Amino acid sequence: MDLAGTERVAVTEAAAELLRELTEKHGPLMFHQSGGCCDGSSPMCYGRGEFRTGASDVLLGELEIDGVPEPVPFWMSAGQFEYWSHPHLTVDVVPGRGSGFSLEAPEGVRFLIRSRLLES
Repeated sequence: MDLAGTERVAVTEAAAELLRELTEKHGPLMFHQSGGCCDGSSPMCYGRGEFRTGASDVLLGELEIDGVPEPVPFWMSAGQFEYWSHPHLTVDVVPGRGSGFSLEAPEGVRFLIRSRLLES
């Protein structure tokens, strides 16, 4: 499912800065948010193509970040999307230990989602 025509996801300036740094270190990036067990519903940042998406995933949008040459796609599992279909999501970054699988983990910070209802 592709909802790219509707803005459903954005980033804070702090998250954008971290994405610029991670892009310099790792190349093109992507996000995937699942309802998985390991890190709950934290957004996970991967090198583009390091996480395989499929028919059970929803593309919420492609984040345009100043200073990052390619958009950063943000995917969510379809099951998780059922719960998050009405809010607008903002990717932020806070101090703390993230997932060992997400690229920001060694930086001493973690990505998280802030939400608000989509306006009609």
